[in-house]
Amino acid sequence: MTRTVVVFHSGYGHTQRLAQSVAEGAGAELIAIDAEGNLPEGGWETLAAADAIIFGSPTYMGGASWQFKKFADASSKPWFGRAWQDKVFGGFTNSASLNGDKGSTLAYFVTLASQHGGVWVSLGKLPSNAKAAQRNDVNNLGGSIGALAQSPSDASVAEMLPGDLETGRLYGERVASIAARLSKAA
Repeated sequence: MTRTVVVFHSGYGHTQRLAQSVAEGAGAELIAIDAEGNLPEGGWETLAAADAIIFGSPTYMGGASWQFKKFADASSKPWFGRAWQDKVFGGFTNSASLNGDKGSTLAYFVTLASQHGGVWVSLGKLPSNAKAAQRNDVNNLGGSIGALAQSPSDASVAEMLPGDLETGRLYGERVASIAARLSKAA
């Protein structure tokens, strides 16, 4: 049995809702990065014991939140000891705009995972980009690196689109499945 952990920061609750969908698909434990950029007690140990780690952050000003970056900088201790070497990684983000430079946040996550010696899992879903596509379709935002969601700045958490949440759930499922396959192969 593999263990997947979703570590995320959420400023207004939308990214937390997406994290819950990702965790649901992965059968994962959630670790929330607090408003000061810190993990809860036992968070680092939980990450060390994980087979797969999925990063999540809102995209603010073209990148991950400063709270997530503080966590990433603090991960230099496990990096130095290669504690996350060969773990499976994934990532997701949310922003108010359809694009919102979400790709920059996901690229940051890929770099962070690679620095730790990890194996990155792509979304693995074709974009919903035909004329008949609806905004609520799975992968309507056309992500490849990880899961993307969009929440208008004046939308409540309850108004998040089911298609974005389902994209997150399916992505969590994929990351956990690949981690399980790699674990069996080892």
